[in-house]
Amino acid sequence: MTAWLLSGLGLLILLLAGDALVRGAVNLSLRLGVPALIVSLTIVAFGTSAPELLIAISAVQENAPGIALGNVVGSNTANILLVLGVPAMLATLHTSECDSRKNYVFMLIASVLFIALAFLGVFTLLSGVILLAALALVLANAFREAHAHRSACAAEEELEGLEEADPDMPYWKLSIYLILGLIGLPMGAHLLVENATVIALTYGVSETVIGLTLVAVGTSLPELATTVMAALRRQADVALGNVIGSNMFNLLAIIGIATLFGRIPVDPEFLQFDLWVMLGASLLLVPFVFFKKDITRVWGMVLTMLYLVYVVILLA
Repeated sequence: MTAWLLSGLGLLILLLAGDALVRGAVNLSLRLGVPALIVSLTIVAFGTSAPELLIAISAVQENAPGIALGNVVGSNTANILLVLGVPAMLATLHTSECDSRKNYVFMLIASVLFIALAFLGVFTLLSGVILLAALALVLANAFREAHAHRSACAAEEELEGLEEADPDMPYWKLSIYLILGLIGLPMGAHLLVENATVIALTYGVSETVIGLTLVAVGTSLPELATTVMAALRRQADVALGNVIGSNMFNLLAIIGIATLFGRIPVDPEFLQFDLWVMLGASLLLVPFVFFKKDITRVWGMVLTMLYLVYVVILLA
């Protein structure tokens, strides 16, 4: 009973922290004159990827590097199919209003680079340096665009119609929202994953199955919580930017940083199936990014069903 209560508490913390982070990110973008999409690609995306980073470092240090790689690949697949699918079933994500083409292309390039390095059989320190260098290029481009946008003074016009947007919100209040979000998301995810694992073991589910499903889904819950709140607030730019940014951060930063603590061997099964599922899920975003399609409730159901099929195949 305690595990169930703590799992519920973890979920509640996730939802509240997700709401705080979305509010803080959108209003910070107004104060700084930066597009919400840029903020969600940096502060929001990095904050919601904190659980994956903590798990990856811990897994490598505890001589279980496979968990680090499986968590990243599984989380990226869940980010697209589940994190965009579930919120879209609640409220249509108006992604047709967002211009995320360049960052989406960066995400695809990061995915291909990651897969290419995986085919070397092991992620070494050199692999990590390559991934972190690619991340530095992505961040440099994001900050260059942010500076150019701020100079053009266009951000306020773009965001002034959003709900909860307050261009005069004081910085101390913004800081509270962002800090609560960045601390609450990993805390809630930890509570939920830890106690869900206890529940699963109680019902006789193997630890391998838990690692392939609960850990990957659990560490994607911050992204899910943030995206649900963004969808309900009709802030699709935050939702889509969060997923794209989180996936780039997972591929480039998490494994890149984890290699500083040890080598990460690649299981042959990842090369044959999971990496291609991750890439295929990423390509499903093409119509929403390039052809200005909204992620409707029907699309939300399709994406969610595809993820459930993937999990069933994993458990078979």
